[in-house]
Amino acid sequence: MALVTVRAAAAKLGVSYSTVKQWIRAGRVRTSQTPGGHHRISDSEIERLLSPRRGAGGRSRPNGARAIEGLSARNQLAGFVEEVRVDGLLGQVRLRIGDQHLTAIITADAIRALKLRRGDDALAIIKSTEVMISKPPAATSSPRATRAPRPRRETT
Repeated sequence: MALVTVRAAAAKLGVSYSTVKQWIRAGRVRTSQTPGGHHRISDSEIERLLSPRRGAGGRSRPNGARAIEGLSARNQLAGFVEEVRVDGLLGQVRLRIGDQHLTAIITADAIRALKLRRGDDALAIIKSTEVMISKPPAATSSPRATRAPRPRRETT
């Protein structure tokens, strides 16, 4: 059973050091303590926190998430709120979903109605008529990726 520091655990979980410390104080994270009083977190505890059935801080998904299953939107991504910024009528909500981020621009009224705060569990529901897909540049060229150069047309 490998033990890691709170800072290393925070990096693996994709949250800040202070967030993990708050979870420890609230009893949401199981730790061991060194003789000097420093907290250490096991890899199995980190896996428990990253488990898709549970949200950040070991909390179960909100009951309201089950009601969402009745929507026609199939792309539902469970994560937690990493950042909330409100400016005027709109706000920006950044979710961490595993090791990925998703940013949504929603109304400030919606942020207030949902009472969204950093560290809260949240569900991103994606329903769109447009989806953009990109491929990262190839690290090494493969036979599929290599194409013969197109002949240049000379103009006279």
